[in-house]
Amino acid sequence: MAMILNIETSTDICSVGLAKNGVLVDMLIDNPILSGVGHGQHSRILAVLIKDLLEKNSLSANLLDSVAVSGGPGSYTGLRIGVSTAKGVCLGADLPLIAIDTLLIIAKMAHEKRMGKFDLIIPMIDAKRMEVYCSVFDQNLNQIEETQAKIIDENSFSNFPGKKILFCGNGAVKCQEVLKRDDFVFTDDVFPSAEYMSELAEISFNNNAFADLVYYEPFYLKSFVATTPKKIF
Repeated sequence: MAMILNIETSTDICSVGLAKNGVLVDMLIDNPILSGVGHGQHSRILAVLIKDLLEKNSLSANLLDSVAVSGGPGSYTGLRIGVSTAKGVCLGADLPLIAIDTLLIIAKMAHEKRMGKFDLIIPMIDAKRMEVYCSVFDQNLNQIEETQAKIIDENSFSNFPGKKILFCGNGAVKCQEVLKRDDFVFTDDVFPSAEYMSELAEISFNNNAFADLVYYEPFYLKSFVATTPKKIF
C-alpha cells in the first residue's frame, strides 16, 4: 500500500507517473516526436515534469513512500539523468529507491495492450545499426532469456521454433525486414512508460526490494564510449 513516483527516461520519451497501491493516479509525458522539441531534452524537462505532477496532485515529495526508476538497459544519458534525479528526490525526502528492468516495463505494456495471443514477448531497445538490447519473456512475463546486446540477423531467435512471438519497443520495427517468419509479429506502439511501472513498483515495494541509494548504478549493458569530433578544415 504505497504512493510511488515512477520515472522513465531510458529512451527519447520521458515520462513520470504517480501510482497508489499499484494503480496509476496521474502521469505526464514528453514525447519529442509529438512535441517537436527534439531529442535529448531529459535533463531540461524531467525535473519540471516531476514538479508539475506533484503540484497537480497536491503532493510534496515527503508524502511519497518511494521513488521507482527505469534502470536500463537503454540510452546511457537518459538512464544517468533518470537515476540521478530519482536518487536526488529519495535523498531529499528520505525515501527508498526502486529500480525496474526497462525491458520488463516494455513487455508489461505489450502484455496489457495487445489482444492477440503470443507465446513469447521480446522487447527490444535500439542500440544502433542492427544491434538491439533485448530479452525474452513468456506470456506470464517470466523472463526466460537473459538481457543481452544482440546483433540481429535472419537466424536470430531460431531457437524458438513454432512459437508465436511479439517483438516490441523502439528496436523492433527495424528488425522486421530481417526476421521474416509467419509467426513473428512486430509493433511500433509499445515503449517504456511510467504508466506500466505502477504495478511492478508496488510489487517491489511490498517485497522490500529496494536498490542501494548510494551505490546503485543503471544497467547500461554496454560501456559508454566518448568520441572526439573530427576537425573540419
